[in-house]
Amino acid sequence: MADKLKVYTEAEIPAKLAEWQLTSWKLEDGWLRRKYTTDGWRSTMMLVNAVAFLAEAADHHPDLAVTWAKVWVKLQTHSAGGITDKDFALARKIEDWVLWRPEPGSVLQGQPKNEFVKIEG
Repeated sequence: MADKLKVYTEAEIPAKLAEWQLTSWKLEDGWLRRKYTTDGWRSTMMLVNAVAFLAEAADHHPDLAVTWAKVWVKLQTHSAGGITDKDFALARKIEDWVLWRPEPGSVLQGQPKNEFVKIEG
């Protein structure tokens, strides 16, 4: 039998967000939340599909809200009744995938005309 996941308290979550380097994610109404801004509908759909792929591969499914150039991702481990390491791990994986860009000088040049998901600083 698997060990029960630790549910983090509201007071513990800011430190966990910092530990996982998730500075754009926030605790709100019992959920880890992140808003992504895109350059339009096509990029929004690519973002949603990337998140869906990661979530399905992880068997941990976020709630999504989608508009023309924005996607809101909400994470919570329903079976544990709160925020667990599963939420931080999936948030980190989403950040790594959707904000990835080719390194300068790479054989992968990157898309010159689109920002896709905007990197907010």
